[in-house]
Amino acid sequence: MSERSVEHDTFTIERTYDAPPGRVFSAWADPAAKARWFGPGESHEMDFRVGGREHLSVRGPDGASYSFDSRFQDIVPDQRIVHAYDMHREQTRISVSLATIEFKPAGEGTRLVLTEQGAFLDGEDDPALRVQGTGGLLERLAAELGEGR
Repeated sequence: MSERSVEHDTFTIERTYDAPPGRVFSAWADPAAKARWFGPGESHEMDFRVGGREHLSVRGPDGASYSFDSRFQDIVPDQRIVHAYDMHREQTRISVSLATIEFKPAGEGTRLVLTEQGAFLDGEDDPALRVQGTGGLLERLAAELGEGR
């Protein structure tokens, strides 16, 4: 058996979008919109409600299959989403996280605050890569919202 370990990390990423909070929230809540910026994947399913689940599976650059499985813990329309999720590479669980996404008015736009608390397991995942990947997703969200960043 390999040596077991856990690395804990918490990070916050903030972005400001020109769109109002309701529109930014909808990009997270609407399955078709989210599939456009959160994927692309081999499969994406989402049941957006408290207790609902989201699943995404993708093929990574290394050729491995990665899966994201989430359960929505709290939803306040246009204000907040809290979900707990785990990530797998093939059959190996590589991390477990709690993520909170807040949508705050910022003039005519939205200040999005994403905070993630993660447990990165057995050296299989890297918190710095998660920050980088999450930042990339938020840039794709900007493109989904029609912003040219």
